[in-house]
Amino acid sequence: MWVEPFSLPLESPLETAKGSIPNRRGFLVGLEGKNDDQPAGIGEATPLPGWTESHEACQKALAATSPTTAETHPDPATTPAAAHAVELAELDARGRRTSTPLAGVLRAEIGADTTIPATVPVNATIGDGTIDETVTAAETAIEEGYDCLKLKVGSRAVDEDIQRVRGVRKAVGDGVEMRVDANGAWAESTAETAITAFAALDVAYVEQPLAAEALAAHSRLRGQGVDIALDESLAEVSVETVIERGAADVVILKPMALGGPLQAIHAAATAREHGIEPVVTTTIDGVVARTAAVHVAAAIPNIAACGVATGSLLAEDLTADAVTISGGTASVPTGGGLCGEQFDALQH
Repeated sequence: MWVEPFSLPLESPLETAKGSIPNRRGFLVGLEGKNDDQPAGIGEATPLPGWTESHEACQKALAATSPTTAETHPDPATTPAAAHAVELAELDARGRRTSTPLAGVLRAEIGADTTIPATVPVNATIGDGTIDETVTAAETAIEEGYDCLKLKVGSRAVDEDIQRVRGVRKAVGDGVEMRVDANGAWAESTAETAITAFAALDVAYVEQPLAAEALAAHSRLRGQGVDIALDESLAEVSVETVIERGAADVVILKPMALGGPLQAIHAAATAREHGIEPVVTTTIDGVVARTAAVHVAAAIPNIAACGVATGSLLAEDLTADAVTISGGTASVPTGGGLCGEQFDALQH
């Protein structure tokens, strides 16, 4: 197994609770085929503070991994980014060996129909801005073919955010799904004010209205006309815990943060069994992990619009994208594994 570090600059710094991130640092991981009948596989580990282990812990876990010794493989619970890379490389090699797209490999794992869709729906993300800026960005997204918008809220006074959402709804009409993402910014009383207003504007769900640990309060916010989605909370607790606490209607699944594609689809299946809808997103990853996230989305039957159209947030990437984003959808690569031979230039 080989490991190669990389650093990808972002178009704009990513602001997190732990500070500003100007680039995405990570590792490509490759499994070498023993012969021509055993193709190589490739994976990606791109740690994100607050979601996964540190860059240093990820590097250490990968350095200690022997691909033929399961006991040395990274633990998804403690080093999820490293686990993601190793698992993805193995799945890519398996899919290439059988000429099966990764989505088909994953569907077989959960006993679903292995016929995969040609595309998966994706949402457009509208950042924080003035009312006019938000409306303009939303109108542009609709012109580009999106029919699902996710608006960032929580950085402004709640009344201003309500006006921003109201302005977008008026501009785009009733046929567009709207979601909002507060990134845990609100107190419970503020969230209740927002949800009352958003219910009248037909907002589908509010993502992470409260702090990650506030599961009981999130449970109290449910049933008020707008679904509750949890994202940051899943960096603190499992999907099973969210289910036990009755804290969400929707769970946002990041394969990198969960420890790999298999972890993600099993979490999605568990959520569905309990009436909770899964949505797949990335942690602003390189092209290898982004492609894997598209396959994860395609492996979940009848998936709602997902947040996998994040390549534009990078100023540079590892190689050309294997996925086409067009008309509010992401194409699902049809080659074996991730995308057949398209990533061979990244292999050692």
